[in-house]
Amino acid sequence: MSGAIRAFKTDRIPVFERGDKEYERSVATPNLLYRFARPEFVLQPETPAHVQAIIRQARAQNLVLTIKCGGHSYAGHSTAFEGVSLDVRRMNKTKLDMAAKTITFGAGCQWGHVYKTLINGRHNGFVINGGRCPFVGLGGFVLGGGLGPFSRTIGMGSDTVKEITIVTADGKLLMVKDTDSRSSNEGRLFWALNFGVVVEMKLAVKQLRALGGIVVAGRYQCLICSTRRTSCQRFYTTDWPERIAVDSKWICDLRVSSGNGVRFPTYFDGGKDDFDATIDQYVKHPELAKQLKRRSLPENSTRFLHPARDARRAETVKAFPTSKSYSIYSSFVFRNDRPTIERGTALIRDKVAAFRKAFSGERVEFLATFIHSGGKMSTPKPVDSAFFWREATDMRAFLGEAKRELRPLSLQGEAAVINFPVWIKVKFRW
Repeated sequence: MSGAIRAFKTDRIPVFERGDKEYERSVATPNLLYRFARPEFVLQPETPAHVQAIIRQARAQNLVLTIKCGGHSYAGHSTAFEGVSLDVRRMNKTKLDMAAKTITFGAGCQWGHVYKTLINGRHNGFVINGGRCPFVGLGGFVLGGGLGPFSRTIGMGSDTVKEITIVTADGKLLMVKDTDSRSSNEGRLFWALNFGVVVEMKLAVKQLRALGGIVVAGRYQCLICSTRRTSCQRFYTTDWPERIAVDSKWICDLRVSSGNGVRFPTYFDGGKDDFDATIDQYVKHPELAKQLKRRSLPENSTRFLHPARDARRAETVKAFPTSKSYSIYSSFVFRNDRPTIERGTALIRDKVAAFRKAFSGERVEFLATFIHSGGKMSTPKPVDSAFFWREATDMRAFLGEAKRELRPLSLQGEAAVINFPVWIKVKFRW
């Protein structure tokens, strides 16, 4: 390893070894399941040329590389348990072109960096199809499909990709575009970008439908009872308008004495009057409809991004994550049909009850998160893009105890919120 470190330093690539402050910051994770991950060293390239040099040196010395951007992979796919951590966080430059309605950014950007360009330019009514969480890395989000607060209106994050610059396994720097012929090598690579290191992306900037750039957002949390559980099932089987997304999170928190709860984050592309009318039309539980309207407020789209940016800034100034909890997540993608929804929610209800009994007296929680998909995300056919699971309306992530029983209900028994390569043969072409 010492020879590799010398080679990287000769190429002026930032290298950090165990004990270095930046090494410890890079490998730290709020998910304590992976707290013992200790790669041999950490590389933080600053340019595509750095990445090319890293790939060539890794091939020459048979180094195992693990690519990391935001480190948000619940399954630990961005955590280096051995070999070298390729941390791209320094590649975080952004360039907004409102004339072309595109934004170009380095693979190390987090959504907070990108949202800042719209906030500073006061571009109300325009959005970049990014994540709900401002400190999520863009690379993994886009390559995994990408579910944002307005994806029901404008499609998945990957649907807005215009160009990708990638370093392939032989060290070549290539650019692939959404306009490349699907039968060409470039077109095939555009569908199989996890066969290299993505260093830069260009996404389309999308315009919201609402006049004046006004959106409505809010959050309501309450205790869950049988009537609200039935209301949740109706939520998941309702054919909602594309302009609205209502997520939900079932909460069994044994650290508090109250019963099980449910939280409803709301996002609406439009004004408050239209939002209220939509809730009245589609939510049949009077008290739930009342509270959703009461707890959701209108604001400019750039103002909507401000709290997210502040949260990101507060997190990044910390030397290490403060969360001391173990997290085990699994993800599933379900169709919007009543038998599947009823069976799935019944299984979750039973698992929550079993969890409360099994861990009585412990300071732990069980979460089931329903991410409202569908809408424009379901418009393309499964074979029209690299994200195959287009028929879904809800994508759920929750503690892995329920994984074995719920996996058969997922699309084709295997769908998850990651991007599966369609063109496997592309790896033989470059």
